[in-house]
Amino acid sequence: MGKKAEKKGKVTKDMTLGDIIKEYPETVEVMLKRGLHCVGCHVAAWETLEQGAKAHGMSEKEIESMLSEMNNLVKNIKKESKK
Repeated sequence: MGKKAEKKGKVTKDMTLGDIIKEYPETVEVMLKRGLHCVGCHVAAWETLEQGAKAHGMSEKEIESMLSEMNNLVKNIKKESKK
């Protein structure tokens, strides 16, 4: 099972999709636009981001790019909320 989002402070590929969606709902759009439509899937509760991405044919490079985009979004939202 993936690691809890709140312990990491950022999205990682070993987190479950369910944890990512719960802790960082703003990242859902990033996953959807990249073809990862696992948001409403029953396996989201236990499947990791990496497992879901690979099941949808994403390469390691594509996964890392998606993670970078997701974490930049999370970081920017955190900055905005501190203002």
